[in-house]
Amino acid sequence: MKVESMRNHILPAVKCNVKLWLENILPRYISLGIISLVSWAVLASCESMSSDFANLSNSFSPPTPAQAAQWALDPYDAENQRRGTVLLANAPWGGSPAYLSMYRLYVEDNADPLVKASALDALARHGEVSDAPLVAKQLQNKNIQVKVAAAKALQRIHDPQVAAILCSRGTDENEDASVRIEVAIALGQYAADDSFQALCAMIDQRELAVNLAANDSLRLLTDHDFALDRRLWLSWYRADKKPFRKELQYLYPTYQREKGFWDYITFWAPLTFEKPGVPVGMDESKLAPSTAPEDFQNLGNTK
Repeated sequence: MKVESMRNHILPAVKCNVKLWLENILPRYISLGIISLVSWAVLASCESMSSDFANLSNSFSPPTPAQAAQWALDPYDAENQRRGTVLLANAPWGGSPAYLSMYRLYVEDNADPLVKASALDALARHGEVSDAPLVAKQLQNKNIQVKVAAAKALQRIHDPQVAAILCSRGTDENEDASVRIEVAIALGQYAADDSFQALCAMIDQRELAVNLAANDSLRLLTDHDFALDRRLWLSWYRADKKPFRKELQYLYPTYQREKGFWDYITFWAPLTFEKPGVPVGMDESKLAPSTAPEDFQNLGNTK
């Protein structure tokens, strides 16, 4: 069994990562544990909050690297596999060869959609250009969450060979809108005719969120903005012999939000977010120096 055979490679490897785990992960759990005690003392009378604080109190006992690996390799519990995969993928050493093999195995063979989606997220963080075909194949999965995870992963892995399937999924109006939105974002890194035509088609689709995502990608590719007017986009494209930018503008987007009350209280554990970056496989030397990471982040509000 593939999972069993991987235990001999992964479990010994986590021992050397304990120090990194204690230095990078444990302080965050301890911070959450302190928050839970302070909050419990102030709001003990609120019975409706008791379960939340009970969960936070469990932060005093964070999972160890060995525990995370054991969960990820649990052949009998898909939830353990998902939790373990997420923990390993977000650890500093999550991109080691043994873990990459596990992520690929789960993307290809795991029957549980949540485990598969978690493995796709892990490959998005640590994968290589050679993983693009494996990831792109999951755009045809029946599960929406898996397809969304695959589309997001392809925002971080640059391979022109997968542009065709991105165009196909993006122009299929029977596809779920959440998938097409992520596909439209991913197409913003491919300055080619098929990508342009697909994005123009997506501007005319029913869902406004899809239209806006497609327009953003067209703007990045061309340095022009004709809003949601498909005819104007196509007319300009046919008249311009060099419609695409000379320099790349694309950075994969990341989630960010405004700081909340607890973020300011825990000054000893400052809140940090992942910054937008260049997809693996893309030539960074061709990236325009004026590219602003702020254009590729979601502040998580509706203002």
